[in-house]
Amino acid sequence: MERNITDMRAILCKAFGPPASLVLENVPSLEPGSKEVVIGVKACGVNFPDILTIQGKYQAKPAFPFSPGREVAGTILRKGSDVSGFNVGDRVVATMGTGGFAEEAVARVDRLIPIPEGMDYVQASAFLMTYGTSLYALKDRGRLANGETLLVLGAAGGVGIAAIEIGKALGAHVIAAASSEDKLELCREHGADETINYSTENLRERLRELTSDHGVDVICDPVGGPYSEPALRSMAWEGRFLVVGFAAGEIPRIALNLLLLKGCEIVGVTWGGFLQRNHPLQTKAHLDELVALYAVGKLRPTVTVTYPLEHAPDALMELLERRVKGKIAIVP
Repeated sequence: MERNITDMRAILCKAFGPPASLVLENVPSLEPGSKEVVIGVKACGVNFPDILTIQGKYQAKPAFPFSPGREVAGTILRKGSDVSGFNVGDRVVATMGTGGFAEEAVARVDRLIPIPEGMDYVQASAFLMTYGTSLYALKDRGRLANGETLLVLGAAGGVGIAAIEIGKALGAHVIAAASSEDKLELCREHGADETINYSTENLRERLRELTSDHGVDVICDPVGGPYSEPALRSMAWEGRFLVVGFAAGEIPRIALNLLLLKGCEIVGVTWGGFLQRNHPLQTKAHLDELVALYAVGKLRPTVTVTYPLEHAPDALMELLERRVKGKIAIVP
């Protein structure tokens, strides 16, 4: 395919479907709106909502054709007339609804932060979505306090690893649950105090042992599926169950009498929805806290595998089939 000097490459979704339906094409380079920048993408994090978006299962349904990808790191190539505080050439990380699986991406200036000193582009592409979600979940929605016990389900995934690290930074005793020993080893490397292999161990019995029958104070659940209800039954009095996502594909049906018996809360966590409702001061406080925690070594964004742009569908399939440890990234 002949390429024009003004073209860029992008992975396009032209109809809702599986990752294999995505195509790589040359498209015109982008121009920013007045309060936007165009980023030359060095890396784009792969997140579970990317899969839901291309399948038409996400709450926001973009117009065709679109490029998936909502978390990019790179350098500013062009900026709009009303952009201040950032300049062409700056290293930035940004969140967006779509557009990241490409050589260029457009982002609103209020969704940008400078890449922290010492962080490379690939690490930066794994920073905002999972760590922003986990901090919002544990601190704002879960009110996790120093000395409490946190259970992280699906703990070896991107949100799971972020939740382990942020939980430890907030002073919690962290129990990580995952489906294999190699995944649990990654959890221990990132600070988990205890681990449970729920493919070989009984989740409720192990939680009873590990908490001396007290139960867990906060549960972070980004996966859903068959382990959500046993985890809820293992919750302490006045605990908080954080519903972050359904990576397992199954949305659990929870008996509401459990909330009465436990005096507990089930709390929805949607960081993207929080951002869309435009809480600029609170969002800035979150981002400042994440950067500060990274600076002192308490957060270690981990990308275990990178894929070139043309293999983005393979990356999405790895995530869909839950073979991923940590996070993966597309590197145009």
